[in-house]
Amino acid sequence: MDTLALESFVAVADEASFSRAAERLFVTQPAISKRIATLEEDLGVALFDRLGRQLSLTETGSSLLISARRILADLATSREAILSLGDHVAGQLRLATSHHIGIHRLPSVLKAFTQRYPDVELDLLFLDSELAIDKVTSGDIELAIVTLPESEHKALSNTLIWQDPLVIVAAPDHPLCAKQRSRKHSVKALSEHPAVLPSRNTITRRILFDSLTPHPVRIKTALETNYLETIKMLVSVGLGWGVLPASMLDDTVCEVRVSHLHMVRRLGYVTRTDRTISRAGKAMLDILPNQQ
Repeated sequence: MDTLALESFVAVADEASFSRAAERLFVTQPAISKRIATLEEDLGVALFDRLGRQLSLTETGSSLLISARRILADLATSREAILSLGDHVAGQLRLATSHHIGIHRLPSVLKAFTQRYPDVELDLLFLDSELAIDKVTSGDIELAIVTLPESEHKALSNTLIWQDPLVIVAAPDHPLCAKQRSRKHSVKALSEHPAVLPSRNTITRRILFDSLTPHPVRIKTALETNYLETIKMLVSVGLGWGVLPASMLDDTVCEVRVSHLHMVRRLGYVTRTDRTISRAGKAMLDILPNQQ
């Protein structure tokens, strides 16, 4: 087994597609197909079930995927360790961030990093925080700058950078805003109107519902989406109230002040406790704000 074959195997497994894996690795689809065929021939087993256009891992393929990710991560760590023997910062830095953090928190950080370290190949993935954390756990990436998970994982290290207060928002002409004036609403008032909420299993949604737990209310959900910018747009046109970072407030939405409702996201970076951070990774962490 060579590294190109393993990289191709992981890419096909992640994308569930030979063509998308080829695009990801910047090679042709026949080249990917040949690498997978050679790998299957060397191992003497099928790694994928091909049912029409559907592609899925076999039991053997699922087992190999765990080892392949770890082998590639170890090779990347070794490569970075060798590069770090000198003073020059180079090599590849593969990291992930959420769409919101990437748009609202990282532009100045990324600009400073690329100017200071032009020889680093930056591979930046925009993913939901939960998926980005999974990729750190699996060893596919070394660093994720995301909404930090609420519970600790023994294999991960979470470092806080920003406190991110959340607020309830609605369109300026929504009844919750129009009737608000100078007083605060009760939590019960939220249950009287439909909501546009983050998707299920997202950290932001769990923070909202954990805050609502002490109050005997049932929330009516009109729409769900993973993207906070989409929630803001849907709220601004009156499709329901929503929850957003306070930093996103502007004249298209108004803050709905609610008594006894306090919500804060913790934004920061996640790494594996048993993985040595590359020199490029350490350089990125040095540029990030530090609120420790």
